[in-house]
Amino acid sequence: MELRSVDELMDLLHACGSEHALRTAALLRRSRPADKELQVAGLMLGTGQAPEVFRTLLGERVYRLVRHHGPATDGDLLLLAGEESLSARFDAGVLEDWRAVLELVAARNSRLETVD
Repeated sequence: MELRSVDELMDLLHACGSEHALRTAALLRRSRPADKELQVAGLMLGTGQAPEVFRTLLGERVYRLVRHHGPATDGDLLLLAGEESLSARFDAGVLEDWRAVLELVAARNSRLETVD
């Protein structure tokens, strides 16, 4: 399976219904507000899908981060946010809040592929 659109990704995320993933992404948004790919990787952790599912749509960096092969500082931050989100109790918003960020990362990745 390979996701080809943000709509397909949103359907998958809605089906997973992971509050843990929302909290992880929200924690990463707080600590690294400019790093959209890291935030999206946090959101992908809760899907239970193999990282390859997201690779084409969201790009190599998100793929590597979800596989825990990103740069050590980013990978460590992603893992720490995932662990903290298990015990953190705050309103992480709703999944629809993330549509624009997912579209931004997917569009950026799409432009990079056309250059290659």
